[in-house]
Amino acid sequence: MRKLIVTTMITIDGVMQAPGASKEDTSEGFKYGGWSSPYMDDFTDKAFKRDMSGKFDLLLGRKTYEIFAGYWPQHATAWPRINEATKYVVSNDSSLKLEWENSVLLDGDIVEKVKKLKKEDGPDLEVWGSSNLAQTLFKRDLVDELWLKIFPITLGTGKRLFAEGTTPAAFKLTDCKVSPKGVIFADYKRAGDVQTGSFT
Repeated sequence: MRKLIVTTMITIDGVMQAPGASKEDTSEGFKYGGWSSPYMDDFTDKAFKRDMSGKFDLLLGRKTYEIFAGYWPQHATAWPRINEATKYVVSNDSSLKLEWENSVLLDGDIVEKVKKLKKEDGPDLEVWGSSNLAQTLFKRDLVDELWLKIFPITLGTGKRLFAEGTTPAAFKLTDCKVSPKGVIFADYKRAGDVQTGSFT
């Protein structure tokens, strides 16, 4: 059985849209693309390499897949694993062209297909970006770990990691590092149900 890990860059107010470049995702008039760039340094580079150095397969939404497929095949010299990994692409468009090597279309009942993938032997499944897909996984309580990169900025608008309908869940912090520019790298694993109490 393999874990499902959601790993993403987010702002303090939870926005995850277009962290990498100005034209990465301008849907709904988003104008802050590339917001992560001013915070990148040697520390963040090493931290990202950790996430991309082990064995993993990718679970991606269609839009994220198209963004990645247009970039990574030509830029993966430092991180060859991203091309070697199996890319499971969630889309109900059966005509979608999957030209990036090792790409597999997941259509139909996505939740059941993800459950089946998790039960199989193989490397862990990592969800990068893919906000709509991530929210579906949160609603069905299919996420085992979160690897968050929290940037010291608020945007007030844009696609967010969490939305209404997310399953109430507790998580345990397993690792935390802070870059010199204030980026928090926080890893969490699922830790049962939400517990409540009182200060009194």
